[in-house]
Amino acid sequence: MSGAAAVIVAAGEGRRFGGPKQFALLGGRSILEHCVERFESHRAVETIVLVLPGLPSDGDLAGQDIGEDLARRFRKVAAVVAGGPRRQDSVRNGFGAVRGSGRDVVLIHDGARPLAGSDLIGRVIGEAARSGAAVPVMPLEDTVKEVREWGILGTHDRSVLYRAQTPQGFFYEVLEEALAAADREGFVGTDEASLVERTGRRVAAVAGDPRNIKITTPLDLKIAEAFLEA
Repeated sequence: MSGAAAVIVAAGEGRRFGGPKQFALLGGRSILEHCVERFESHRAVETIVLVLPGLPSDGDLAGQDIGEDLARRFRKVAAVVAGGPRRQDSVRNGFGAVRGSGRDVVLIHDGARPLAGSDLIGRVIGEAARSGAAVPVMPLEDTVKEVREWGILGTHDRSVLYRAQTPQGFFYEVLEEALAAADREGFVGTDEASLVERTGRRVAAVAGDPRNIKITTPLDLKIAEAFLEA
């Protein structure tokens, strides 16, 4: 694998959104299609793996059928695999379809982030190729409170707190080791960087992009539409 591989994880049920958000329309096309197009058009990305739901939902086409349609239309889509019960399972399934080794860069991207820009993708690939693991981050703008049972326990220093985005990039062997360690120890992380951190490896931070929002609610879709039209 001479270029980077991108695993787009889009197997979620979208409970907070009210249905599978990856198939919702944004500017006349599905959120998932926007994701695929962003990586398809990046010259440093060689191959794309889609991780999709394996069963139909609400009368829509099965995720597998949608994936096969995208594979016909986008030449870099090399594999379509079914997701698992948890995001980490879906990532493992997608990673298993990547044919790489050693220092090859693998990107893991949320299928609910349709506006990842070419510059952002390039920054992550570049830093991952240098350091072995890279995550785009955005600084927090609000004061951060620790709350339990609706009582304030304390205030955190937001100057050292950042929001993680995707794509997150890793050497093939780094992510392989991290996934295997998590499986052995029964650990479930909220993102791939958390798995790599547990192995003792350093994860580099790169500048994120405020437009690279994650679609979680219908309001997020409206915000994404505004970014798309700007």
